[in-house]
Amino acid sequence: MKKDSWKVYLLFVLLSEAVGVLSSLVSRQGMMNSEMIERSVLTPPAVVFPIVWTLLYALMGIAAARVYLSDNSEFRTAGLWLFFLQLAVNFIWSPIYFNLQAFGLSLFVIILLWLLILATTIAFWKTDRISAYLMIPYLLWVTFATYLTGVTWYLNS
Repeated sequence: MKKDSWKVYLLFVLLSEAVGVLSSLVSRQGMMNSEMIERSVLTPPAVVFPIVWTLLYALMGIAAARVYLSDNSEFRTAGLWLFFLQLAVNFIWSPIYFNLQAFGLSLFVIILLWLLILATTIAFWKTDRISAYLMIPYLLWVTFATYLTGVTWYLNS
């Protein structure tokens, strides 16, 4: 491990976690007023989401830190740009879904997010394979969340 690389890991994990916390804070009122939304029978209990997302943001942060600390390459640069872009798209999904209850738009946004996560994972694979593996749980969860969003849009339109 490079000298002071722990600071890079800490920075990326905290940045990723902060995006999740800020997005949930912005969406808090919408989340509290979402009891009337019809959802899939496969929707997990509300307590599951913060646990899963905390773990996923940590894994994302670790993956991005590993890529950042890797040798400079076009895939490293592309992967980091894609990482920040998908993090921004991740941030906007909750306010669109919960606050605006714009389920069609939130479905579009989460499909875009899924594509960006996939592109990030591929770029990470070409830079640091462990980083790509760390992104797989995130990709799988967002796949499931895409299904849930699609069902919510269908049931509430």
